[in-house]
Formats: sequence, structure tokens, C-alpha cells
Amino acid sequence: MNDRTPPAGRAPRPARPVPPPRPPARVFWIRRFVVLGLPVLLIVLLVVWLTGRGGDGEPAAAPTSAAPQAAPTTPPADEPGVPDCAPEQLVLAITPGAEAFPAGVDPTFEVGVTNSGSEPCLVDVGEAQREVLITSGDDRVWSSRDCAAADAPPRTLLLAGGQSDVTQLVWPRERSAAGCAGGLPDPGDGTYSVTLTAAGATSPPAVFGLG
Repeated sequence: MNDRTPPAGRAPRPARPVPPPRPPARVFWIRRFVVLGLPVLLIVLLVVWLTGRGGDGEPAAAPTSAAPQAAPTTPPADEPGVPDCAPEQLVLAITPGAEAFPAGVDPTFEVGVTNSGSEPCLVDVGEAQREVLITSGDDRVWSSRDCAAADAPPRTLLLAGGQSDVTQLVWPRERSAAGCAGGLPDPGDGTYSVTLTAAGATSPPAVFGLG
């Protein structure tokens, strides 16, 4: 009897299974990235999506800024540090709205005051301080100061160097006299001249006609 022969009735011992080969390190790290990095990426995408929607389902509002406010053109009369306009630096102009105005039409004028200097200055062009004078030859027909109230409010302009102020004036096509006397005859057809005076300066005369 051979000693290496297993005893009768005894099954041979099964062979031990061989473990599978270990994957390379590169595959190991790829698996870790997929397991750990994918949830982080999903969280980041979710935060970006919520931020883009403003967090409440509405688009995020763009920031707004207040519109700049324009500087006042009529400052207080006691504007500190700004001198009154000298007559020689003021350029006054009054321009009729037409060469001639037919019967029944009130003449209109464009009144301009310009600071011809390089520095800002103050000038009062209120009704009590300026005068629009209409004449026809030697006939003094109308003045804007004849019926102006003694307590008429000032209209003080702060004019920068080279800046102009332009307003409109309507002549009611009537005569006037000092003290605002009434019962004067209406001006007739003919040629008239108009000038503007303010702060010691006077405009060149402008000619127009009445029909």
C-alpha cells in the first residue's frame, strides 16, 4: 500500500481559490473621484443655478444708480463768493419773433442775457430790475417797468462764463406810461424799435413792424 494514497472513503481537499489581481493605483483614484467628487460637483451646480435665479425664482435685479441732478440756474441772491456781473461783461439781446405782426397779433420777443466773461457772476433780471422799451421814432410807446409791481420778486441768475439765459416776452400791443396810467391810445401801424436794459447794460435796438 502506497503511503501517499489517501485512505479509502476520504475526499480529496479542494484547491484554495486564487484572489483576483489588484487593480492599478490609477483605477483606484478614478473610482474615489467618481464617488466623492460627483456629489460635490452637483452641489456646486445647484448653488450656481439658485444664485442665477435670485434665490426665489425671480431674475436677480441689476443695481441701479440715481440720476444726476441738474444744478439750479437761479441760485439765491446771496450766493457766497460770486460777484455781480459788471455791465461790460453782459451781452444783452432782444429779437422780435417776426419782421412784422399783422393786426390782432401780439408781438413776441426772445430775450437773451449772456455772461461774456470767463468767470461766473450774478445778475438780477426780475421785472423790477430789467426794462424792455418800445419806441417809434421819438415816441415812447411802452415800457415793461411802467406797470411792474414795486415788490416784484427778483430773478437772480448765476451765469457761468459764456453762459446765456433766454426767455420769451409778449407785448400786449398797448401803450404805457410811468405810474401805469390808463386810457392811452393804442399804437398804430408803422415801424417800431425795441431794446433791453439790465444791470447797467443795454442791447442793440431791434426793428419790427405793426400792421
